[in-house]
Amino acid sequence: MSALPLGNTSFSPTTFLLTGFPGLEYAHRWISLPFCFIYLTVILGNCTILHVIRTDSTLHEPMYYFLAMLALTDLGLCLSTLPTVLGIYWFDSREIPFNACFAQLFFIHSLSLVESSVLLSMAFDRFVAICNPLRYGSILTTQRILKMGLTFVSRSFALIFPLPFLLRRFQYCRTNVLSHSYCLHLEIMKLACSDIIVNHIYGLTVVAFTVGTDSLLILVSYIFILKTVLGIASKEGRLKAFNTCVSHICAVLLFYVPMIGLSLIHRFGERAPHIVHILMSYVYLLAPPLMNPIVYSIKTKQIRQRIFKKLCLRKTLRL
Repeated sequence: MSALPLGNTSFSPTTFLLTGFPGLEYAHRWISLPFCFIYLTVILGNCTILHVIRTDSTLHEPMYYFLAMLALTDLGLCLSTLPTVLGIYWFDSREIPFNACFAQLFFIHSLSLVESSVLLSMAFDRFVAICNPLRYGSILTTQRILKMGLTFVSRSFALIFPLPFLLRRFQYCRTNVLSHSYCLHLEIMKLACSDIIVNHIYGLTVVAFTVGTDSLLILVSYIFILKTVLGIASKEGRLKAFNTCVSHICAVLLFYVPMIGLSLIHRFGERAPHIVHILMSYVYLLAPPLMNPIVYSIKTKQIRQRIFKKLCLRKTLRL
């Protein structure tokens, strides 16, 4: 399990080596404790959201269908990184074959694009609910929501599908050590000996077409929402309308702010300490799945009430 030295062009590795916290290998068992807590919280929180929505017929509405999509996406992101992250901190299992690395990369990036699309659909849901409430039920039908979900998944998977094949054509003769505990396109691309301009252009195009477009449309939708809310006569009505958007705004910030921060650090933060890169990558992938169920449980009255109701019912049955 040795790293390939820089400048070696006589050998092409068949595996990558993942990295935990360099220099803190002796403390990896202790570092694993917060990660275990985060992963357990992510799985428990998102599964609770999914269970409550599935079992309560009063929550079978567009807003909660989109929330279920968000929870499923967050679970997928969590499970796609869990094996390698805990493998490093528990067992010092750093080696990962090319194909396994490319598969992990595919799921991480495609699910990130799906999450961006789900956030856009949730913004559209709030836009229709506030700006055109009388047609809400006729516009956001169950069939249309299902089509939107399938379209978003298909778009994301189709755009990310070429990345593993673009990476497979490279020779990796410089080093096989990645700087994270999971595989990302930008990190693998940097290890190639060949010209990576095609991957750079394709990656930027995909991000601009998906995340860039989604974030712009979310911003436009909230401009119209703000205009409509400010036109409501009563202060109580304006606060009620704003309150229905708070959870979604938090979810948007939790997703886009770490993504922008990580992109800026990768491109302009060469002098930043390596640990900053590592921490930002964890925040980018773990903060949204961890915080979204908490935010929606606290800020969405219907979800909060159903969770308390189920907890109280179980406590009563035990007594």
